[in-house]
Amino acid sequence: MIKFFRIVLIILFLFLFSRLFYLTVVRGESFRERADENRIVTEVIPASRGIIYDCFGRGLVNNVPYYQLEGKEISRDEFLKLVALGKSDAVKSVYRREYLFGESTAHLLGYLGSVTQEEVEVATNDCGQYYLSDLVGRGGIEEEYECWLKGKNGQRLVETDIKGEITREVGRVAAEPGNDLVLNIDIRLQEKAYKLLSSRKGAIVVTNPKNGKVLALVSSSSFDPNIFTIRRDEQAIKMLLQSEKEPFLNRAISSRFPPGSVFKIVTAIAGLEEGKIDSQTKIEDTGVLRVGSFEYTNWYFTQYGKTEGELNLVGAIKRSNDIFFYKVGEFLGVDKLSFWAKKFGLDKTTGIDLPAEVAGLVPSGEWKQTVKGQPWFLGNTYHLAIGQGDLTVTPLEINIMTNIIANDGKLCQPRIAQDTSDGDKALKTPRRWPKDSPKVESCQDLQLKPENLRLVKEGMKETCSAGGTAFPFFNFQPQTACKTGTAEFGDANNKTHAWFTAFAPIDDPRLSVTVFLEGGGEGSADAAPIAKEIMAEYFEEIKN
Repeated sequence: MIKFFRIVLIILFLFLFSRLFYLTVVRGESFRERADENRIVTEVIPASRGIIYDCFGRGLVNNVPYYQLEGKEISRDEFLKLVALGKSDAVKSVYRREYLFGESTAHLLGYLGSVTQEEVEVATNDCGQYYLSDLVGRGGIEEEYECWLKGKNGQRLVETDIKGEITREVGRVAAEPGNDLVLNIDIRLQEKAYKLLSSRKGAIVVTNPKNGKVLALVSSSSFDPNIFTIRRDEQAIKMLLQSEKEPFLNRAISSRFPPGSVFKIVTAIAGLEEGKIDSQTKIEDTGVLRVGSFEYTNWYFTQYGKTEGELNLVGAIKRSNDIFFYKVGEFLGVDKLSFWAKKFGLDKTTGIDLPAEVAGLVPSGEWKQTVKGQPWFLGNTYHLAIGQGDLTVTPLEINIMTNIIANDGKLCQPRIAQDTSDGDKALKTPRRWPKDSPKVESCQDLQLKPENLRLVKEGMKETCSAGGTAFPFFNFQPQTACKTGTAEFGDANNKTHAWFTAFAPIDDPRLSVTVFLEGGGEGSADAAPIAKEIMAEYFEEIKN
């Protein structure tokens, strides 16, 4: 029996020895490597995002550092105490985006939001790797230039003990900060424009008509982008999403409206270029045009019961005479009128470097038959000729239309960010465009006859002079060319959008301003005074 137990013990010993040999010698190296790997932790070092500046180098955003200890936020003083105690390795430093001008730049700059699982899993647009802790641009410049601003996160390899506490740093790859971005925006004009809107729904676009540089782009109602970042407020975000004022809608580029009489600029050029009218053409203002049982009136006759006699083109633009432009539309016909509206770019996006731009709608006989199942009538042409009916555009498109007259016939692509070239840091194409997309020519010459442009400019000059419709500009200097617009909308009476678009000085245009007030009254009385304040601010600023 004793012998049997000895044999059993020997067998057990041999089994244990062989198992020990297998674990320590045969698989030992593998287990040691696994044990080491279990003690090595990779930490992400967040990259600071590029700063956005206006055209004078004034910062529009800031990166505010904050600190976390074991997942909880701590103050800077607490962080400094940990540094003094040699325990800074336990603290994670991250950045929050601060928007220094709040609501006035919300639609222009956008904001930062949490990255989605899809964005983590799918590498898109050459923006590099994302982590679930990252923030990504949502709307505005933040989204459009995400790849440029983003930066590249670093990594820190640390060794931890069995309790998870860091024992030493094994290695580190430094984070690469994002690239800074300089805009064409003048923040003084941007803030001025936003304050002038004074919580009214609407939009203001200010550009340099010679090259399309955007000096200000404002939409109202707006929101404070800091509630998404440095002052996160879930309740405030929820209320904004439910607001009837649609504060997240960028009315400058993402919504379309009937332009009213500002569109008469296109009708005038179309009539001249097609040879249907010239400087000698005169049309009598009869107050009313009748087509069958339908009546089409001039605004002056509707409001005051008066007519204005015979008018040439300059006089018709000056007085925004509907009868004159009804007849020009009739001379042209819908196809020619639609053709010229499209030539001015009113049926397509402008290519501005902002996301979510929409194209205007230019109706035609074919469009009406296809979409509405109805034929085109002469009355539809009358409405189109004065910017009413189914024609809808964005405020930005009207500004670009205005610039075509100001810069002697060139359609210029609007641009928010300045083009820069600095070796390897050349400004990349926006995030949503393929990286190999060709560079868009900034200005396209529409080959308009100089004499026709001069005639329309003269009419716009008279609009801003005594006797014109833009009475707030009668004594304004420098001399300004402009057009007022009051566009009817909806089924109810007396519901109108207010439009005003202008450029100055006439002989050397440096500034173009378009003001749109949604349901805001009349172009002359409501929109024009806002444009006047913006122009006064600009020309006063360049004096100093």
